[in-house]
Amino acid sequence: MSEKIYNKLVRDKIPQIVRQDNKVPFTHIATEQEVKPLLRHKLIEELEEFKATPNEEELADILEVINGIANAFNLDMDKVLKIKADKLEKRGGFYERVILEKVIE
Repeated sequence: MSEKIYNKLVRDKIPQIVRQDNKVPFTHIATEQEVKPLLRHKLIEELEEFKATPNEEELADILEVINGIANAFNLDMDKVLKIKADKLEKRGGFYERVILEKVIE
């Protein structure tokens, strides 16, 4: 019988999936203080996965972590999306691929 250590935040149904594979998961529920840095770390992990394999599945994982961050930090996603829309209107997006090389003052 082998053992693999993870010590990382996982999606809610992962323990159930592990059990379905006839394995035994050891888990605990993160405290409010514990989950915030774990979510930041998870975002970096998912960004690295997207960097290695830029596809819809990896982008969906990033969005799920962002929703988790909003929940953990008590942020209103509707407000976030409104701010995003306002910034898009006022400052634009990243669709035209503009590189700012320098500014002379």
